[in-house]
Amino acid sequence: MNNFINKQYAFSQETGSILSIAFEVHKQLGKGFLEIVYKDAIEYELKAHNIPYSREKEYKIQYKSIILPHKFFADFIVMDQIILEIKAKEGIAEEHLTQTLNYLKVSGCKIGLVLNFGEESLKIKRVIL
Repeated sequence: MNNFINKQYAFSQETGSILSIAFEVHKQLGKGFLEIVYKDAIEYELKAHNIPYSREKEYKIQYKSIILPHKFFADFIVMDQIILEIKAKEGIAEEHLTQTLNYLKVSGCKIGLVLNFGEESLKIKRVIL
């Protein structure tokens, strides 16, 4: 499982575990499913590997002295430190990276991974706050 560990990155062991899971999911399912299918498979693998996570965790957005009425829901918070966003599209757009960066700001997490299962090979972008 630790084939994807790179010692130069913060949380390299943790992200390596997540990436191993993501590659397994992509290997098993390939491309073509809706995001929800990949999320279900990721959740199955996180449970199977005893990796703590929250799915669709709600975050409120503080603006000055108020909480804004709209909230956001991160796909996964893994090990209370890593935002994991799942996509099933062609390419990872700049808006996906910006969205993840905003999630990092609100959540207090420092690392985000955007995983795109919508292509022949798994696409990965790391977002660091």
